[in-house]
Amino acid sequence: MRRWLLSAWLSAALFALWLLLNQTLDAGHLLLGAVLAIAAPLATRSLQPLAYPRLRKPVVLVRLLSMALVEIVRSGFNVSRIILFSRPDSLKSQFIRIPLDLRNPYGLAMLSCLINSTPGTVWVEILPDSPMLALHVFDLHDEQWWIDTIKSRYEKPLIEIFE
Repeated sequence: MRRWLLSAWLSAALFALWLLLNQTLDAGHLLLGAVLAIAAPLATRSLQPLAYPRLRKPVVLVRLLSMALVEIVRSGFNVSRIILFSRPDSLKSQFIRIPLDLRNPYGLAMLSCLINSTPGTVWVEILPDSPMLALHVFDLHDEQWWIDTIKSRYEKPLIEIFE
């Protein structure tokens, strides 16, 4: 049974979602929902991670996420102000490179989510030849400030959490 039903919670959620979206309890929808609830996890089995991350310090994660939320709101106001009231020729939109010590793939994914959620910044890529993050900043005034901010506010707590 475990081979066919990889995740009972996921299958139950998919089945319930199917029924809610169709707003019916007809026999055909019950059968199709059950088939989808079993087949979807089986079809995506190869996409699932082999080992889930272990959060070493959940309090640090909560502090990081709350600080990131404040930063996202603050950046939203700053970017809006720049777009609405600045002249386009006064913008200094540039790419910068930030050296990373973080190696954990889950930590890197979380860092990517945090950076891309913040208005005015875009994670471009991890450079293939070195552990450098290429980051695009909408209005760059101080490159070293950005490097220090990413390393101290985001990378350091993520290393504590995931490594």
